[in-house]
Amino acid sequence: MRIGLQIPDFSSPGGPARLGADLATVARTADDVGFSHIAVMDHFFQIGLIGPPDREMLEAYTTLGYLAACTSRASLVTLVTGTVYRHPGVLAKIVTTLDVLSGGRGWLGIGAAWNAEEAAGLGIPFPPVAERFERLEETLQICLQMWRGDESPYQGTHYELERPLNYPKALSVPHPPILIGGGGEQKTLRFVARYAQACNLFPGPDLARKLDVLRAHCDAEGRVYDEIIKTCYHIFDVGPRGEKAAEVVDQLGKLAEMGFDAAIGAVANVWDVTPLEIIGSQVIPAVADL
Repeated sequence: MRIGLQIPDFSSPGGPARLGADLATVARTADDVGFSHIAVMDHFFQIGLIGPPDREMLEAYTTLGYLAACTSRASLVTLVTGTVYRHPGVLAKIVTTLDVLSGGRGWLGIGAAWNAEEAAGLGIPFPPVAERFERLEETLQICLQMWRGDESPYQGTHYELERPLNYPKALSVPHPPILIGGGGEQKTLRFVARYAQACNLFPGPDLARKLDVLRAHCDAEGRVYDEIIKTCYHIFDVGPRGEKAAEVVDQLGKLAEMGFDAAIGAVANVWDVTPLEIIGSQVIPAVADL
């Protein structure tokens, strides 16, 4: 079981003037103590679960590029890119750039997008959900084509690319891993089986069934189910002094028993960095062989 850190809130104690330095400290600590991934949300307004829309929110890929320079080991990913926020050819180039500059640590986390408020606020076209899923599939096809080095024209329903050129090539082999977020059983999990190397699900009573649905899609697509990295969103709260570390280990053990390979999520009091160090010393070693 691997553990990844997601940073969803950029309201650091030092405010915007200290945010860069504080964020670097958090990322370096997570990298040093053994977190497998460092992730950020792809939102432009803060989401309601965290705070009001005007609460601090950084653009995802600028942030990941900064974190690439602050770290040396952890994979870098969004949980997850809104597929309609960037043109697919540009997105493939962005993730390739992240992968090259980070030494092969870039991932593409992606989903169909959901936050109509921020899209309307910034003037981003936000089509109905059915079309967003169509665009998601075309985006996945375009990224994979560009990472194969195939420069032939792409003709889709929503996107046309005359020459999808992509140099330098990504360092990750065969390409930056694709993680698709969401638990939709008809489309999202089918796209995981067809295109992705990983999925990310949110916790809930239907988790086991979601994995069963994914397995069925893999069978239908001729995909080996065990090849897909199953990740679950998880909030890590080990307590100020690590008094809840054993509880977190038990929670992760239950996820591992269900078939999850990794848990990625926020860490309580992350700006203190002490919880990160506790997870590194008491949790990560305890779950490494699960």
